[in-house]
Amino acid sequence: MQYPDRFTDLPAYAFPRLRALLDVHAPGGDVLAMSIGEPRHPFPDWVGEVVAQAVAGFGKYPPNDGTPELLDAIAGWVGRRYGVPLERDNLMALNGTREGLYNAAMALCPETKGGHRPVVLLPNPFYQVYAVAALSVGAEPVMVPATRATGYLPDYDGLPAEILDRVAIAYLCSPSNPQGAVADQSYWAGLLSLAERHDFRIFADECYAEIYTGAQPPGVLAAARATAADPERVVTFHSLSKRSSVPGLRSGFVASGRSNIARIRQLRAYSGAPLPLPLQRAAERLWADEAHVVENRRLYGEKFALATRIFADVPEIVIPEAGFFLWLPVGDGEAAALKLWRETGVRVLPGAYLGREVGGTNPGQGYIRVALVAPLDETERGLTAIRTTLYR
Repeated sequence: MQYPDRFTDLPAYAFPRLRALLDVHAPGGDVLAMSIGEPRHPFPDWVGEVVAQAVAGFGKYPPNDGTPELLDAIAGWVGRRYGVPLERDNLMALNGTREGLYNAAMALCPETKGGHRPVVLLPNPFYQVYAVAALSVGAEPVMVPATRATGYLPDYDGLPAEILDRVAIAYLCSPSNPQGAVADQSYWAGLLSLAERHDFRIFADECYAEIYTGAQPPGVLAAARATAADPERVVTFHSLSKRSSVPGLRSGFVASGRSNIARIRQLRAYSGAPLPLPLQRAAERLWADEAHVVENRRLYGEKFALATRIFADVPEIVIPEAGFFLWLPVGDGEAAALKLWRETGVRVLPGAYLGREVGGTNPGQGYIRVALVAPLDETERGLTAIRTTLYR
């Protein structure tokens, strides 16, 4: 039997690679996982109560696009957060944003662009679903370095015109994973202008938008409204996983112009897995409540203050503006992760596992990603171990 060739050059996913690197060695201390971005802060007690009250909904097929109440709650949040009015036809509920980031490409990427194979732009390093989506639609993934020299955001404007003219979709994560960089209003406006000149869509992954230590990260919807951009030019994705510390709820949404959403909904009707009705009811409440988000942000703020203190005398370390990762320069990410594991039991992710080699260089090679998701005392132990082991 034959298999498709388009996925043959995919490396093993990051976490199987990490297990292969570390688990053949004994940990050098009590194991502390700082490798995966799985929020561990408590979510509101009333989430379970809402699910229990709606438990009969498990006996029904859920609305594929989201309940009217959920769509209204999402629209209300977008209006409060970004000052952008949306209707239900501008939205669709997602079974986690990874589903949407993949399926939106399936629904919206054309087979050709100007008679040529389309291009999908990706920051490098990147969330791995972007590349799989590009390959699945037969597009050419073009990975653009997001390094310290570019403010940890990709310089798409610097690409040759012959590539830009073939672009169908440009993925952009802000606040970025893994670096925590924030696209400001100027960056968004520039990207919108570039998309208009070369006729492509922006896929904005804004899952970390509610975790920040200073000013609120601006969003692509507000930038599009301020510049009077075509609503179909922008497709944005948000999630409750990080905002509300409920990654297991698998609840997010996609927002865009009505034509884009209609096409995404049509594909979803054939191939998607809608969120169970009791979980949609919980999501309705979570999007409507801000108190738990403020507390969640305060807890992350304590950890970033801790990191600032512990690494104060390491000038090459930049504490990020947002998100909940540290992106630490270490020379060789795999060697550093292995050394840390064997000497302390602290588990971090080599940055190369989040990037791809282009032109002989992987922009993640010299870094490790550290997730600040554990309780404060565990986080302090882990960061102290990193400081004393890797920055002597």
